[in-house]
Amino acid sequence: MSSLNKILLSTVALILLTTHVFAVKAVFYYQIKIYHFKTAAQENTIDAYLKSAYLPALHRSGIKDVGVFKPILQDTSDRVIYVFIPLKKLIDLDKTQISMSKDGAYVESGKPYLEAPYNDAPYTRIESILLKAFAAMPEYALPKLTTPKNERVYELRSYEASTEDLSLNKIGMFNDYEVDIFSKLNFNAVFYGQVISGSKMPNLMYLTTFNNKADRDSHWAAFGPEYKKISGLPQYQHNVSKNVTLFLYPADYSDI
Repeated sequence: MSSLNKILLSTVALILLTTHVFAVKAVFYYQIKIYHFKTAAQENTIDAYLKSAYLPALHRSGIKDVGVFKPILQDTSDRVIYVFIPLKKLIDLDKTQISMSKDGAYVESGKPYLEAPYNDAPYTRIESILLKAFAAMPEYALPKLTTPKNERVYELRSYEASTEDLSLNKIGMFNDYEVDIFSKLNFNAVFYGQVISGSKMPNLMYLTTFNNKADRDSHWAAFGPEYKKISGLPQYQHNVSKNVTLFLYPADYSDI
């Protein structure tokens, strides 16, 4: 083969490789904020803040879909509200904070929450989890459900693993098989993500959504036989050490 032909082949290969690299879709990042509180008065203050100040400010900063979810059964000793915020880039987390600090409408609407006195705080603590979307579902999706929000069942799962490698192994199992199964069975997943900052690492989290509990149960019954085909594969053993499942419903002002 002539030197010219070798150069041409190398050039074509480089072009194809470059095209493939740029064809890979950028993945989203997600923040899950968890507001911990104890009283109904605190819940009312958080709800008013999220509905009238925080979500509108996020919308103005370019984040159009924000999820607000509450447990179907609250733990009375530690009540919580979950806020799901999708980010096109991780740096957007900082950009939104800067944008909101300069947003007069946000500062004014959020005053009862933002300027609450030390002895009447609207929450006990705020927890934050950062996630990176799976390659198999690089962007979040809105649920395609028909029931009113207060009838829905949103299932938030966290799969912890004993080591980082085993957690990556489980994520690979999702990317290779499980996301496809969930999609084929219409689980209406909102996101799948690897936790990159949080208190339960290493772990992954994902959110599936259903019209009601009966709808949820029927979907998982259909999932079992499909999952059984891959769960016994030797390369995917012992990759989950703890499964935490939470049943939620969306607040009436939630975008998701």
